[in-house]
Amino acid sequence: QGNQEKKKVLNSLMSGALAGAVAKTAVAPLDRTKIMFQVSSKRFSAKEAYRLIYRTYLNEGFWSLWRGNSATMVRVVPYAAIQFCAHEEYKQLLGSYYGFQGKALTPFPRFIAGSLAGTTAAMLTYPLDMVRARMAVTPKEMYSNIVHVFIRISREEGLKTLYRGFTPTILGVIPYAGLSFFTYETFKKLHADHSGKSQPSPPERLLFGACAGLIGQSASYPLDVVRRRMQTAGVMGHTYSSILLTMQEIVREEGLIRGLYKGLSMNWVKGPIAVGISFTTFDLTQILLRKLQHGTNVER
Repeated sequence: QGNQEKKKVLNSLMSGALAGAVAKTAVAPLDRTKIMFQVSSKRFSAKEAYRLIYRTYLNEGFWSLWRGNSATMVRVVPYAAIQFCAHEEYKQLLGSYYGFQGKALTPFPRFIAGSLAGTTAAMLTYPLDMVRARMAVTPKEMYSNIVHVFIRISREEGLKTLYRGFTPTILGVIPYAGLSFFTYETFKKLHADHSGKSQPSPPERLLFGACAGLIGQSASYPLDVVRRRMQTAGVMGHTYSSILLTMQEIVREEGLIRGLYKGLSMNWVKGPIAVGISFTTFDLTQILLRKLQHGTNVER
């Protein structure tokens, strides 16, 4: 039984890591563009976003659109692995606590399992997110690689800077991860109840994941903007000391909707694609690994 549990955890970690890597690489150029708007006072529009992507391509080359993606991978692979694995474990723990062992959780525990999974992953990988944000908004001459970012931030701004923006991150992760996992699991349960099939098809999984990403990201977006401003303050010439002061300054200078929801429409394109790919990749990899292991056990 202990061996089975270890295999299950390892499967979750591997599937989560792959899910995060595939999803984030697919939307990396949009992600970088969104961050560049979030940390500047420029007005966001689809036309301006397209111009920025095209200008970046002309000035810095095609692969520059993926600048910071290596830092994203260093962060997102452990983040997604921990988040998906933690979610499976929290589901099991809450299931046994509430007496739903082996069955789908009820709505509240379903939300709690997602929130706890996101919080666990964010706490363990936060400095990597900070580094990724810095690399996304700075020219390549400033930071040559991930290690260089860590060294310069530690030397010039202090180690505490690596956790700047941590509070809005956790406050944003709770509704984001909670609602994302809750929505995806709820759609899967509704699908099973109404169709009689135990598993949805890959296109259905993508659709459920897309809806989950749309709801989760819309709910937590203003805190995402605040987090990015605080993370990049050192290189953008600002001094944001707290969440409320950062929000006040953004609203005063740029307005409520244009400031705190800047780039949200891009997130409505990027987010559902990324979350849909992520959940689908995780589920299908889990199924594939279980089949491979079952085949190996049968052969033995």
